[in-house]
Amino acid sequence: MAQVDHSRMANAIRALAMDAVEKAKSGHPGLPMGAADVATVLWSQFLKFDAADPHWPDRDRFILSAGHGSMLLYALLYLTGNEELTLDQIKNFRQLGSKTPGHPENCITSSVETTTGPLGQGVASSVGTALAERLLQAEFGDIVDHYTYVLCSDGDLMEGVSHEAIALAGHLKLSKLIFLYDDNGISIDGPLSLTDNVDQVARFQAHGWNSFRIDGHDHNAIADAIRKAQASDRPTMIACKTTIGFGAPHKAGTSKAHGEPLGAEELAGAKKALGWDYGPFEIPDDVLSAWRNVGKQGASARTDWLARFEALPADKRDEFKRRVIDRKRPAAIADAIRALKDKLVAEPQTIATRKASELALEALTPVVPELLLGSADLTPSNNTRVKQAKDVTPDDFSGRYIHYGIREMGMAAAMNGLALHGGFAPAGGTFLCFTDYARPSMRVAALSHVPVVYIMTHDSIGLGEDGPTHQPVEHLAALRAMPNMRVFRPADAVETAECWQLALENTNGPTVLALSRQNLAQVRTATSEANLSATGGYELIPAPGKAQVSIFATGSEVEIAVAAQKLLEVQGVAARVVSVPSLDLLLAQDDATRAAIIGDAPVKVAVEAAVRFGWDAVIGPDGGFVGMTGFGASAPAKELYKHFGITAEAVADAAKRRLAA
Repeated sequence: MAQVDHSRMANAIRALAMDAVEKAKSGHPGLPMGAADVATVLWSQFLKFDAADPHWPDRDRFILSAGHGSMLLYALLYLTGNEELTLDQIKNFRQLGSKTPGHPENCITSSVETTTGPLGQGVASSVGTALAERLLQAEFGDIVDHYTYVLCSDGDLMEGVSHEAIALAGHLKLSKLIFLYDDNGISIDGPLSLTDNVDQVARFQAHGWNSFRIDGHDHNAIADAIRKAQASDRPTMIACKTTIGFGAPHKAGTSKAHGEPLGAEELAGAKKALGWDYGPFEIPDDVLSAWRNVGKQGASARTDWLARFEALPADKRDEFKRRVIDRKRPAAIADAIRALKDKLVAEPQTIATRKASELALEALTPVVPELLLGSADLTPSNNTRVKQAKDVTPDDFSGRYIHYGIREMGMAAAMNGLALHGGFAPAGGTFLCFTDYARPSMRVAALSHVPVVYIMTHDSIGLGEDGPTHQPVEHLAALRAMPNMRVFRPADAVETAECWQLALENTNGPTVLALSRQNLAQVRTATSEANLSATGGYELIPAPGKAQVSIFATGSEVEIAVAAQKLLEVQGVAARVVSVPSLDLLLAQDDATRAAIIGDAPVKVAVEAAVRFGWDAVIGPDGGFVGMTGFGASAPAKELYKHFGITAEAVADAAKRRLAA
């Protein structure tokens, strides 16, 4: 490798990026061309990885937060010998079915650490990745010892989530988190000076980071800066001054290099300026050999790690393998939930489902050591902190409870990083209304199949006096509309326990638990070996005879449905009650299962203290719905339900009107 000049190795990245974008007729060549020197130094001299085993647990993590520059990452993976990223994949950049989509996606390209693209998400999730390393090291010792490197852009740092992320990282002193900021001064609209004059170095320093500027094209300066960062007792941001589209004769340093192909003439001029006299996608043997050697450099470190891993006590080795390598949940989850359900049936509880969630967590925490709880400064309201919990602090990472601060999107993004790193099942709480803040990170979790749990309390107008700013009405529908996002709204303590089981056992995507502030009567009074919530809905109360009406309800409105069923029975109308803890899960069942749960009663009525949207799939467009059509109001919960007409009488009347029609 010493025989190949640094610039030729960097130019291989630039050439592949230019050629791939040109062939695709779309993409972002500017960042890979500008950041190639930074990436070359990092990958060739510092990044601990082995291309032969890209999922080695103690590898350094490299997160390309500026996901629009995806060809930088794809080029690096190909050049270093990653088997998944072949030259054909590079040639199929941005094409259907390729491993090289426009923005990196971990579920498409397994060597991508996290899905990025929405700016700021990689920056924010990296905090969780770095935190996972610290937490695991505190538990397992020196078999966990790696850095998290992030290549970020101006856009990443302009997004608001970056403020939440870097503040949390600075507070926790995540010293093995290193940002390499591609400081090129250009955004899509033009020079950054059009919109921004923030001193990013001073900003990071104010958040408790080590931060300084370097020339991002000086490979010696880059190497010195990374060494300095590795020795720091704080996270580090290195502002690397670069030229976007480096080498392009006319577009370098301009927004024209950012998000469009260079064009044949400009591409040829760039290759000439860089001294790159090769055809499209052609990498000379000596340069490719040098890069392939980089991909092999980590083999000895991986071998040493395997020896240390095998030397661990058997119980600790097995636990690490289960959580970090195999990523399997403990079988004891089901037993713990069954025991809790039996106790609840024996001693029924009239409690808020947020309190029921706390009871479930008390039962689960001893048997799920990877369960990592936290809240966005609403711990007493979310009931997320169990008695045995110990706080994570900047000086002690042996705890399992994180105070995220008032940083909902930052919390959600950090949980993505924690889960993707491996070793943890993160669950974080806030109010359901504040999914509006967390939603971008939640969407990335769903897209990325990240198994995180959102404990969203204060789930309806039932929260009462805080009023419509805090009362969610459209949020359930919005979250149910998100692909691969499971949404549960349990009716009582038993359903809450079942929903927690389903949330933790789902390792293919995120889960929302929408929980009440107000106390709810326990509607489940019989023991059940099966998890009745697993099909999304089930018949809670059968009709006395052939059903004329089916009443569907979720959460706090299930007891309203039960009361309505009794009113109808007195009036000679046979009604059944179907509890629907998860509308989206019910609709995902096969046709026969779904039809059996929905039933064949001629009249169908749903009741939920939220908007109707989504319920027509169950009740039909002519079905009855008792719920919200506008925002809430500030008043005690019972008054609000009466004011907005969400009552047993209203449900019974809706059913009778349709029977009479």
